[in-house]
Amino acid sequence: MTGRTVARSSAVGAFAALLLFSVASPAVASPPSSAGGGAVESIIDLPDGFQPEGIAIAPGGTAYFGSLADGDIYAADLRTGEGAVVSAGPGTPSVGLDLDARGRLFVSGGPAGDARVIDPATGDVLASYQLTSGSAFINDVIVTRDAAWFTNSFAGELYRLPLGPGGALPDPSEVETVTLGGDWVQQGGFDANGIVETPDHRALLVMQSSTATVYRVDPATGDATAVDLGGASLPNGDGMLVIGRTLYVVQNQLNRVAEIRLDPAGTTGEVVDTLTSPDFDVPTTVDSFGDGLYLPNARFGTPPTPSTSYQAVRIDR
Repeated sequence: MTGRTVARSSAVGAFAALLLFSVASPAVASPPSSAGGGAVESIIDLPDGFQPEGIAIAPGGTAYFGSLADGDIYAADLRTGEGAVVSAGPGTPSVGLDLDARGRLFVSGGPAGDARVIDPATGDVLASYQLTSGSAFINDVIVTRDAAWFTNSFAGELYRLPLGPGGALPDPSEVETVTLGGDWVQQGGFDANGIVETPDHRALLVMQSSTATVYRVDPATGDATAVDLGGASLPNGDGMLVIGRTLYVVQNQLNRVAEIRLDPAGTTGEVVDTLTSPDFDVPTTVDSFGDGLYLPNARFGTPPTPSTSYQAVRIDR
């Protein structure tokens, strides 16, 4: 395994323009245009006090971020850095995010125990789901061909929102709870975190933060098996991303990303690289655009205030 530091490319920040844009715009605005090509920003400034956690990037280069402070959804153009709040939050956190093929944004609700689906073009909440009334931190989400899957860091279970023909959203009564079994042992701390599909799309990969272990989960049964990484562990594992057979695991407090080469089924893998940047400040989640990875800095070691600055960082992949 090698390690490399990825320096950000030279770019002019758009923070001053963003401030002007935010002042002149309503609380909820249309997503910024990401039409056209050209260079992308290496640092995306987010609103002061935003407290970002999740990220999801649309094919055209619009990145969506969720706020732990109040649940707002912020959209930024990766080419210009300009952005706006496109959906006002419910006053509870927005944590993990994922987009489906129809451009709908699926949002994890953290301690509220819920999830919602948003049309980012209008800011409208298309559906809301109370996933559990028990102990909850609904952390991350992945949208597959036929369902949206959510993790709960405080319970050994996943939640499945089945998608009908044409991506039809389910009735709240159709939400399924899938208990994690097999090798999964709930530790009683901060457990299930990031979630992605295996390269062959037949199973799920779930990060158990408390044990620094990635598990392969059978979506039909919930049975979990630890992915064989040849003895490597992933302390501070958080959000994850799969591109082809490469799994990226964000290690938040360590300010780095583990790059893992998987077999197609996601049963074995090898840590082949670690990526980092001097601009990292406790990144939590990751998504890709072009040849870059983008990670929001949660800055968990910095006391949050209304004037605390936040950014997302681009690194090469």
